[in-house]
Amino acid sequence: MAGIGVIGAGYVGLTTAACFARLGHAVVCADVDEAKVEALGRAEVGAHEPGLAELVAEGLRAGRLRFVTGNAAALSDVDFVFLCVPTPTGPDGAADLTAVHAVLREARDAVRPGCVLVIKSTVPAGTTERVAAVVRRPDVQVVSNPEFLREGHAVDDFLRPQRVVVGAEDEEPARRVVALYEGTGAPALVTRSASAELVKYASNCFLAMKLSYVNSLAELCEQVGADIADVTEGMRLDDRIGASFLDPGPGWGGSCFPKDTRALLSTAEEAHVDFPLLRATIGTNGHQAHRVVGLVRDAVGPLDGARLGLLGLTFKAGTDDLRDSPALAVAALLAAEGVRLTGYDPCVSADCGPVRVLGSPEAVARDADGLVVLTEWPEFAELDWPNLAAVMTAPVIVDTRNLLPVDKVTEAGFHLVSLGRPA
Repeated sequence: MAGIGVIGAGYVGLTTAACFARLGHAVVCADVDEAKVEALGRAEVGAHEPGLAELVAEGLRAGRLRFVTGNAAALSDVDFVFLCVPTPTGPDGAADLTAVHAVLREARDAVRPGCVLVIKSTVPAGTTERVAAVVRRPDVQVVSNPEFLREGHAVDDFLRPQRVVVGAEDEEPARRVVALYEGTGAPALVTRSASAELVKYASNCFLAMKLSYVNSLAELCEQVGADIADVTEGMRLDDRIGASFLDPGPGWGGSCFPKDTRALLSTAEEAHVDFPLLRATIGTNGHQAHRVVGLVRDAVGPLDGARLGLLGLTFKAGTDDLRDSPALAVAALLAAEGVRLTGYDPCVSADCGPVRVLGSPEAVARDADGLVVLTEWPEFAELDWPNLAAVMTAPVIVDTRNLLPVDKVTEAGFHLVSLGRPA
């Protein structure tokens, strides 16, 4: 059993702390937010992440997990310190490493000899090697261990990961970090720190590229009379392509893809490497919200003064995260054209910008000139379509996730518009 300190009780830090406690380690998790720390000490987890609250409660009961305000207790008397602090997009598109540098400067004087500092935050290639100079401790090693946690699946992704990637210039501390994951059964890649850091960006940007590609393909399908569902099904049967991230939608968002695509592009530009494919991926995604508004306009008619109900506001199903949500990007464009917006999302209760949030799909449908499905919550596929049609001014649905059962919706009297499908 190792002693682990985790700096940051955000989405990544809290998952890391709770899951390492489940794996049998003694973990202390630090955060600057005193109210959050007090709540976590009572096993009150604010984030909507399946299984995480239960793991926190289990760790607290077993005495393997505790939460503290301030970093001192998570830096001293531990074998490993995991940095799980934000690396937001800076003004130039590059990752802002202010929080990483601040923690490393504090750790320089606080950690004991032999401690391994692990950067789990997403940082540009070369960061780990460069910041080792900030620590200036030959008895302390700095390694990279990027996270690959999907919101809504974070606990499962940590405890049953597809891979563990650790990067360091010295293999010995890297192997020590790999050993912390014993019991997960995951294959481990030990490499140089720059390579490990780039794995995270390369993975996320490739997935973003697939989504932008399939959204452009859906637009082409609409123009030539093809069905995107059949096209992507044919693609999925080719194991060279893979089955995931081939569903069209209103665009990609969340806490990772927008930040990571811009950061990788910034890294490429700094290295004087032209990366037009990544630039096009970002540009295509920026176009997608405008394309959705165009489909809504074609289906509903003049938008100024129209009333629309939005189904789904989070950036994807299974989370309460609204950061860079494509649903809100579409909502902002609709509001700018004079649309009155109401919305429903299973994990959102407060109004979001121009969207007045109501308590049920039926409430947003009442007297609406149309509905727009923006998040792929499974329960939206099971709604009472005849009842919704009966309370709407005009039974029109634009399904940007191709989630709804076409036969049931059209039989209820709806005019249904889906991405990449014939009308």
